[in-house]
Amino acid sequence: MDPPEEPARCPARGTCPVFLAMSSGTVCYAPSGLCPALERNLGEEPWGTDSLPQPDQGLPPPLSAVPVPWKSVGPCKGRRESPGALVETSAGEEAQGEEGPAAAQLDVSRLRSSSMEIREKGSEFLKEELHKAQKELKLKDEECERLSKVREQLEQELEELTASLFEEAHKMVREANVKQAASEKQLKEARGKVDTTLFAEFQAWRESPTLDKTCPFLERVYREDVGPCLDFTMQELSALVRAAVEDNTLTIEPVASQMPPTVKVAEVECGSANTCALSGLARVCRHRIRLGDSESHYYISPSSRARITAVCNFFTYIRYIQQGLVRQDAELTFWEVTRLRKEMSLAKLGFFPQEA
Repeated sequence: MDPPEEPARCPARGTCPVFLAMSSGTVCYAPSGLCPALERNLGEEPWGTDSLPQPDQGLPPPLSAVPVPWKSVGPCKGRRESPGALVETSAGEEAQGEEGPAAAQLDVSRLRSSSMEIREKGSEFLKEELHKAQKELKLKDEECERLSKVREQLEQELEELTASLFEEAHKMVREANVKQAASEKQLKEARGKVDTTLFAEFQAWRESPTLDKTCPFLERVYREDVGPCLDFTMQELSALVRAAVEDNTLTIEPVASQMPPTVKVAEVECGSANTCALSGLARVCRHRIRLGDSESHYYISPSSRARITAVCNFFTYIRYIQQGLVRQDAELTFWEVTRLRKEMSLAKLGFFPQEA
């Protein structure tokens, strides 16, 4: 057996008054023209209890299975509709149907205008941000370029400084080499001119250094340099000065412009500040000497001071040699002794530094 065909349904059953009446169990009069589907199925016949749809017409079974008493058309409990109301409803729906596309089109226009406005504002914002970014990038590029120039300048200055330092260092090395070569040459020439007798006497004394004046080396120095340098007009005082120099007990001190308050009363001033106690000549005396532990002071002129100082320097150096403090070789030591002897000879002749 074939399944029964599905009955035709009203497309507008949600708003159709006939459908609403059937579903509520109330038989109402269905005016013609309200539901096209029902008109097509019912054939323009009034719908009552005497004329029900037949099963062979593709409609649902007759409603006789659920008897419903016939009532005159009256107000329905669920909904009351009048033909005028139905007409008004249909007209309202048609008006709504006509106004719907216009409202939708208006909404679309509004959305489009809003979208365009948002797009324009977003574009302006992005343009501003892009302009700011480009400006910042330009500033950074300028700063990088400036720093690059500064770095190049510093590198160039560093290279120039390095080159100048190397050049100066090479120049100093060359000058030092030239001076060393000249010194070596002079030393060789001097060695060839050295008096072998004097050097032999000095070398013999250096092997066994002593301060005894009877050794050949010191006896020559006393006779040629020390004696004449300390030979002053005042012979008695000259002998005392010579003995104090040999004993290393002579003191030379500058003359103060005013007498300090700490000077002892027992000090004896021999002579005056305008007369040299050794030469007896009228000279401005800026120094005075003291012999040993004596409290006597003697004013001396710059010339006398230079002579005494030269002899003291010679004795100081030979004492260093005697004590083993000079560790140079024999030739260099001999040249230093010769230089000190030269200073004594110059002082004896009256050549001395101006500060003396």
